[in-house]
Amino acid sequence: MLKGKPFVKWAGGKRQIMKDIKKYIPDNYSTYYEPFVGGGAVFFELAPKKAVLNDYNKELMNVFECIKDEVRFEKMCNELNHHEANHSEEYYYKIRDLDRDKKKFNKLVDYKRAARTIYLNKACFNGLYRVNSKNEFNVPYGKKEKVNTYEGQNLGIVHCILNFNDIELLSTDFEEAVKNAKKDDFIYFDPPYDSDTSTFNSYTEDGFGKEEQVRLSELFEKLDKKGCYIMLSNHNTKLIRDLYKNYNINVIKAKRNINANGKKRGNVEEVLITNYKKED
Repeated sequence: MLKGKPFVKWAGGKRQIMKDIKKYIPDNYSTYYEPFVGGGAVFFELAPKKAVLNDYNKELMNVFECIKDEVRFEKMCNELNHHEANHSEEYYYKIRDLDRDKKKFNKLVDYKRAARTIYLNKACFNGLYRVNSKNEFNVPYGKKEKVNTYEGQNLGIVHCILNFNDIELLSTDFEEAVKNAKKDDFIYFDPPYDSDTSTFNSYTEDGFGKEEQVRLSELFEKLDKKGCYIMLSNHNTKLIRDLYKNYNINVIKAKRNINANGKKRGNVEEVLITNYKKED
């Protein structure tokens, strides 16, 4: 079986706590849904045959789309070769600042935008994805002499995974992304975390506040009544414990390396919440 891994470094990535997550995965399920896919660590680990992947970050989902499509994937790889060959601090800022001219940037073809997203992710400081209030990528240069955008054969493997399986890609609101979920489907929610102290969450220009956390908990309840298997990750905060007090709350330790503030990297308490019991 082909085993891919995230092709971008993404805040809140789950590779470090994958052992904990896998302990609580249901043994059998139909379609896999991930409404906040981010880098896709859990998706790549589970390698489901049928999945619906979504993220509100349109630049990220454009990369998924271009990797999946045969023609655009080849063109994107050519662009990545160009970025690697021309990599320097001056070149980085030239590519980063393409989104300052909105009219010009919006006319940029999708595979060039996808290659830009991957290149900036590999070349920027600490692998942050951050945009300002104007939705402009604003992470500084990472001072790397070389960038490896392919990570060996990984991009090719991801291309095969997205092609050989029944994978639907969306970029919409999380509630819309799971509207077709049915009994025995498995939904994994990994939203921007509750807390204004631990992690930075400017992944989209709109943010994700307390109201969204409440709306997500209401959706969790609706899906529970439908008979779906649901798992959710978040920080271990009072709000989250209160919102999900009727469900199974499992506390785990996690290490966070992506943060705008270096002092706030390190061990944090997270929760994995499920609407089902998993026998050991």
